[in-house]
Amino acid sequence: MVRRMQGFWGKLPHPFFIQAPMEDVTDVAFRRLIVRFGKPDVMFMEFTSADGLVLADERGQKILRKKLMYSENERPVVAQLFSAIPERMERAAMICAELGVDGIDINMGCPDRAVEKSGCGADLIKHPDRARAIIRAAQRGGKGLPVSVKTRIGYNKDELDTWLPELLAEKPANLTLHLRTRKEMSDVPAHWEVMPRALAIRDAMSPETLLTGNGDVKDLDDARAKAKEWGCDGIMLGRAIYGNPWLYRGFQHDGVTISIIEPRDRIKALAEHIRLFDELLGDTSNFATMKKHFKAYISGWDNAKELRMQLMETTNAEEALILLSSQK
Repeated sequence: MVRRMQGFWGKLPHPFFIQAPMEDVTDVAFRRLIVRFGKPDVMFMEFTSADGLVLADERGQKILRKKLMYSENERPVVAQLFSAIPERMERAAMICAELGVDGIDINMGCPDRAVEKSGCGADLIKHPDRARAIIRAAQRGGKGLPVSVKTRIGYNKDELDTWLPELLAEKPANLTLHLRTRKEMSDVPAHWEVMPRALAIRDAMSPETLLTGNGDVKDLDDARAKAKEWGCDGIMLGRAIYGNPWLYRGFQHDGVTISIIEPRDRIKALAEHIRLFDELLGDTSNFATMKKHFKAYISGWDNAKELRMQLMETTNAEEALILLSSQK
């Protein structure tokens, strides 16, 4: 089968590994830390409101543009957008292209009620005509950038046989399937057993589109095993990155390789994460955002709980860094 894949997607190894977009987690600060230890084949930014990029006031624009900051060593880096209005998606894609990103992804799987209420995210599964119009709008606005989609296998039930062909008709560069329905959220095991059916639909409809699996991927070894077992082109890793900037260590990058992650390594990495957060996001994001990382970094050894509780009492980066520097 001859494939003509779009942009950087056509240059990736198989299988390839993608860092998932995670709101208030994979921000520019954490991504910079990740690539210091090793990097995925593709880095996704946090998902960003296309409507906000088009309509927000100066203060709102400043906050949203921080979501689209990136460093050169993150490339290929993909901006993920959401909107229910094609005209706004087109304009937002144009803005992303001007910022120099390598690709645009459209979120059609987020189950957040506020996102769905505005007709975005997983709500688009119920409106395939609108979903297709939004893909076309991003393709127009992106001015040649490859456009991809991240979605679920259905809304209340498995709808692969009807939903997938709608998306594939627009020839996205990559299609990432979170292998659960919207109704299931993340409350059941991911349905990896449906991947062969998804691949068959892809091969029949749009063989040039890459197919990526997502859901319950524990680490790189698990990602490789799932790619081999189920035959998809790539794997997207999400929650495995929590407290673990070493997730991609030794993989496709000549950065620091750590075979055993000691408590001191975790403390040092968290301190650097806090410094980067304060430097890059301190003027637009509340320090409390960092606290969701504390448990992931500070656990698994004697007295970790006490240190973590002390960290939770800090109110700014300086206090947290002083506390961490006192640890032996």
